[in-house]
Amino acid sequence: MTVVHIYLLVLFWAPVIYGEIQASGPPLEDIKQWNVLTYNLPWDAPTNNKDFYNPVSVVATGIAVDYERIFIATPRLFSGVPATVSTVPRKIAGDSSVLQAYPDWSFHTAGQRAYNCSELGLVSVYRMRIDSCNRLWALDAGVSRSLEDFEVTCPPKILVFDLNTDQVVRRIDFPPEVIRGETLFTNMVIDETTSQPSNNCDDVFVYITDTVEPAIVVYDSGRDLTWRLSHPAMFPDPNFAQSNILGHRFTLMDGIVGITFDATLGVVYFQPLATDRLFSVKTSALRAGPLPFGAELQIRLVGKKSSQGIGLALSPRDGSIFFSPFSETAIAEWNPNTNKQKVVSYDKERLQFVADLSAPAQDPGAIYVLSSRFHRFFLRNVNTNDINTRILRIGGAMNSPQQQHLPGNILAPGYTGQAYTIGNTNLFPTSPPSPLLYKTEITHAPFSPRPITDIKSTFVDNFFNSIRQPYQYEPVGVINKAIKNPFTALNTGETPEIYLKTHQPTYTAFQKTSQSFGSLQQPILSQTYGLLDNQNFLTKVNPSFSDFNSIRRAKSIAFNSTALH
Repeated sequence: MTVVHIYLLVLFWAPVIYGEIQASGPPLEDIKQWNVLTYNLPWDAPTNNKDFYNPVSVVATGIAVDYERIFIATPRLFSGVPATVSTVPRKIAGDSSVLQAYPDWSFHTAGQRAYNCSELGLVSVYRMRIDSCNRLWALDAGVSRSLEDFEVTCPPKILVFDLNTDQVVRRIDFPPEVIRGETLFTNMVIDETTSQPSNNCDDVFVYITDTVEPAIVVYDSGRDLTWRLSHPAMFPDPNFAQSNILGHRFTLMDGIVGITFDATLGVVYFQPLATDRLFSVKTSALRAGPLPFGAELQIRLVGKKSSQGIGLALSPRDGSIFFSPFSETAIAEWNPNTNKQKVVSYDKERLQFVADLSAPAQDPGAIYVLSSRFHRFFLRNVNTNDINTRILRIGGAMNSPQQQHLPGNILAPGYTGQAYTIGNTNLFPTSPPSPLLYKTEITHAPFSPRPITDIKSTFVDNFFNSIRQPYQYEPVGVINKAIKNPFTALNTGETPEIYLKTHQPTYTAFQKTSQSFGSLQQPILSQTYGLLDNQNFLTKVNPSFSDFNSIRRAKSIAFNSTALH
């Protein structure tokens, strides 16, 4: 007899007072705010040329916090972005600082469409990270006007800057084996868990998100090797293509973009933009290299949020995940080890479209928030009289007393009760919070050969029947790995054609007619997605070639090595 263990995640909840969300965390501090972003432009800059500088085309997507400066990434989503990485002073709070191009204007000639890919420069940076060696890693997507004509200006790369000298100490070029036709590198995390101090952070692993051609690209800087790993969970879900922020609806089919890293447990959490789900993968699986043909990357469905989102951050103190659902205009905290949850901050004006969350080591315990109102820029209805871009700080957000974060053991010390077992992982059971505001999700690990409808849980049934549901709740069954859910294989080759089936499929995206007369089954006209064995799924041209995961061929170590200085 197969025993199916399940656990319950309530990924976003809060006390409700007259329909409003009540936050229970420290206050939001305004660090910087702008109606539109302005630059300290060179004296000879063509300021009257909208293709060089157009204030309503400059959208901030990422931040990195140093001791004295805050770095801001403004990718070339549209024409009219003069510089893609800039700085503002950190210690002057609440002002609208003029952006200083980093490290200087010679790195940003792509704004004038005069760029040599062999030179040191930056085309379009979505996000940056600072390592423990005080170096800034700038991830250059190499794509200009990604929301207009998607010009691949240069191959993607990473430039590593020594923040003590503001000089480039390393350039990392990505080989064609890990690049696809519309590759767009948008985010990354740096894994220093096995790095040796004597190597000056040149032996780290970097996990990079490819948003348009969804995948995680792994860079082993110690061996100068790169490989690509993809999984259907990294793709967008068409059911969540449209987002809604205070009545402004916009459609954006972005794949994996949000990513954060738990160094203690060795887990990477990630989320596509167009989904309400959060996933995780072990760093050991990412570090293992390209997948053999036929192998599948071991991805875990962590839980379900109330709406779409991008920004993710993780507390090094206890492993709590900070995230920001778009529609709720809030910052929430959830500890996957203890299931403790709370709304840290809620603000309808200041938390519209949180593009990035940062937990800098330079300001322990604080969360920095970048809200950009990207949706208004995207819809071309931005009001330049409003404050549209903000850098906010939540001081002490990570200092609240919570369950201790224990390496390799996420049960409370001395706990003698029974935990739910998920594969080889124990989960500390806690009582669900009440009242419940947002949706819940049931997930599993072991697969059961029984039909999903036959799996019952008294705990789950009692929970759903006793808790008030202010929003419509759609039950989600225990996931059966033997049956492909429509979500799990989206955008991997299926065609959206309606075809005739003579039996009821286990999952259908939408069912039009279903009739039966006695023992005769009538055809069901249905649209199915992601069923790997269905008639709509397009097979590979060459079944012996794994086009998801390609190995990186080694190239000159000296070319990517750190410069001596």
